[in-house]
Amino acid sequence: MPNPRSTGLTDTRVRQAKADAKPYNLYDTAGLYVTIATTGAKWWRLKFQHAGKEKRMGLGAYPEVSLAEARSRRDAARAVVRDGRDPAAERKGERQRAALSAATTFKAVAEEWLDKQRQRLAAVTQAKAEWLLGMAYAGFGARPIAEIAAPEVLAMLRGIEARGTHETASRVKQRIGQVFRYAIATGRAERDPTADLRGALTPVVSKSRAAVTHPDDVAVLLRALYAYEGQPTTCAALKLAPLLFARPGNLRAMEWCELDLDAEEPEWRIPAGKMKMRDEHVVPLPTQAVAILRALHALTGRGPYCFPGLRTAGRPMSENTVNAALRRLGFDKDTMTGHGFRAMASTRLNEMGWSPDVIERQLAHAERNKVRAAYNRAQYLGERRKMMQAWADCLDRLREGENKVVPIRRKRA
Repeated sequence: MPNPRSTGLTDTRVRQAKADAKPYNLYDTAGLYVTIATTGAKWWRLKFQHAGKEKRMGLGAYPEVSLAEARSRRDAARAVVRDGRDPAAERKGERQRAALSAATTFKAVAEEWLDKQRQRLAAVTQAKAEWLLGMAYAGFGARPIAEIAAPEVLAMLRGIEARGTHETASRVKQRIGQVFRYAIATGRAERDPTADLRGALTPVVSKSRAAVTHPDDVAVLLRALYAYEGQPTTCAALKLAPLLFARPGNLRAMEWCELDLDAEEPEWRIPAGKMKMRDEHVVPLPTQAVAILRALHALTGRGPYCFPGLRTAGRPMSENTVNAALRRLGFDKDTMTGHGFRAMASTRLNEMGWSPDVIERQLAHAERNKVRAAYNRAQYLGERRKMMQAWADCLDRLREGENKVVPIRRKRA
């Protein structure tokens, strides 16, 4: 077995030291030694006295830490001992602070916040929030969240603005603010720096989604939809879009198990997990919609989705399918979009005299008044069934050439 004692080491001796049946030490000077493990691994250690007790601490592995570097670390640790402090305890504290810092980086806090939103946000909204915050990660994701100041956030946001995506920059700022408010609530930050950025970004000019709303224009649109000669599933989606005016994402992800076409009052129940506001939503189905869906069932009824993708039945059609079909029919993005069917229905139904509360509930818009929201959650279903059938009949009249639309009922005061 090698001699465990030495007046000083050389790099050659440390390098050539071989493993033995038991671990052993090769000693340098001033408390520094290297331990050779039975595996051949070599670790630098330091023996020192603090508060009357003998203590030891590691200084790294050889050869990552050379003999010269080990001696430098030894000298630094002994200087701490001379000041009456414990270098091992101080290093442990530094490691704990580093671990805490890693857990309180902006990215770590943001991912924790995102995880808590999964039960509240729809999958598509969750994915968009992750995408937006991903832009912030590139700027200061690894920085401790409590150290991030307004100028740092602004610099990152202006980088997004420089690409011409002003609305995206505004939305990223909004998500960053939500993460900071969560950090404040959980004791990892003291304030939200996005509050200091009011007016610092280029104003975003809101633009309504393109939609056809005049009765004459609606009639032209409907005739074009019924004349479409593309894929049968796309044809069905184009016909159902104005009838049901659901969110495009919900329409394309419609599943056969969500439909009850044989009930006395047919309906489509969209699960809470698919809805933007995470509440189940009922769409009464007019007779025209039921007829379209029955015909579609013969084509796609063997799979889960009413509108499966062209490549696989295990996924719904692309989110761009309806918009692409509208473009082929001659309606550009400034005239009509898949989401525009909601604005079209809302505008016309209000003009026809239906209660705004009934219309808003059918659109699945969130009620801003929390008390009204709790009361109205299950209200108006009977009224909505009447409205949906009347709306479908109105669309038929327009498509067939009766452009004069009379109010369905008097407007309420």
